Order: sequence, then structure tokens, then C-alpha cells
Amino acid sequence: MTERIKIGEVEIDVTFKDIKNLHLSVHPPIGRVTISSPEMYSLEKVKIYAATKLGWIKKEQRKFQAQNRERQRLYKNQESHYFFGDRYLLKLQQSSRNKVELNGKKLIIHSREPADIALSQKTLYAFYRKELRKYLDKRIQKYAAEMHLQIPSFKIRTMKTKWGSCTTDADRLWFNIELAKKPLDCIDYVVVHELVHLLERHHNKRFVLLMDQYFPSWRTQKQILNELPL
Repeated sequence: MTERIKIGEVEIDVTFKDIKNLHLSVHPPIGRVTISSPEMYSLEKVKIYAATKLGWIKKEQRKFQAQNRERQRLYKNQESHYFFGDRYLLKLQQSSRNKVELNGKKLIIHSREPADIALSQKTLYAFYRKELRKYLDKRIQKYAAEMHLQIPSFKIRTMKTKWGSCTTDADRLWFNIELAKKPLDCIDYVVVHELVHLLERHHNKRFVLLMDQYFPSWRTQKQILNELPL
């Protein structure tokens, strides 16, 4: 069961679960706040707990709000774009076929209509999706084998508040297409994070121990990912 509460100006999604302790989280990239609560607790008790943490919540939200944001892309020549953590300069090229090519530090968008911003964006994101899928497929197989898990299915989509998610009932993982712009080690962190949820649904002590076991540098990569422009 999930409830939404409001403490001051802060909205918090509260989910009641079969757990022993309260778990408060502020999520990138926009500072969404969630609390996982034991089923035995009343909503009023959760509100009191949240009120005591209001200062910390606002501090964490300010960190995300102060984070650098990617400016809106204009899809013009020499504009900076990122792929797997590396910076490329955009080159638009007239072509009979829409595709993306990497040449040195140039990201070339071949397009039937180079002046069409929407078409250039669609072409680039089709490339992002294809390449991210290939990388995720390899890494999921690697880490799933290490965890003695059956290889789960996964999908890529646009996600406003998460880098990834896990549907434990269906053994399906979801990944934010924006990960295609991020460093490979950061992508690995998200892969392991979501796979670990197939072993432990909650962000509890066991979850942390599993993350330490399968991806010891996860804290560093999490910090890097959350400090990169969104």
C-alpha cells in the first residue's frame, strides 16, 4: 500500500512493506522523496519521523537542484554531445539514409534533412538505444551469472526520476535511455543495483552487503553518476 504525505512543502511517497525499519530516500535526478515503512506503523508515526528528517531531506534536494543540467540541444554543427561518458562534437551530414557514425571525436548524424532538429534527435536516440542495449545485454549476462540468477529481460525507456528500476514479480529490468551518455562504470553500477533487487527487494543492510560483494566501487560510481549533468 502506498500513501502520499506532505510535510511543509515536501511531498513524500510512503510505501508500507513487510520490513522492520523505516527507510528514507531522496532520489536523483529531481529529489523525489520516498519512505518505506513497516506495515505495523501508522501513517501518523511516519509523518512524525519524516518531520524530524525534513532538514536533511531539503539539504539532499538542494544538492540535486544545484546539479549541472544539460542545456537543450540545438543539433547544430560543433555542438557537444556525449556517448558512454565521452564528449563528441556534432557534425550534420546530408545523406540518403538516417544513421549515426563516430569518427574520432566527431559524432556524425547522417540525415535526409540535416536542418530537421526532431529528425536529428530521433536518429541520435535510435543510435543511443541500439548501443545501450548491446552494452546492457553483455553486462547483465556477466553480473547475473556471478549472482547465480537467471538472465532477466530488460527494456530501455525515458525515465524522469530514475536511472533504472526492477519489477521483481516479473524479473524485468528497466533502464533510462539517458544512461547511454554516461560512463560505462556508472552504467555497470545501475545494472548491478537493479540485479541485486532480484535478490533483495529492499534497500536494507543485506542489499548494501550484496552491492559491496558484487560491485565494491558502487558508492563511488553512484556519486559520479549523480554529480554528472542531467
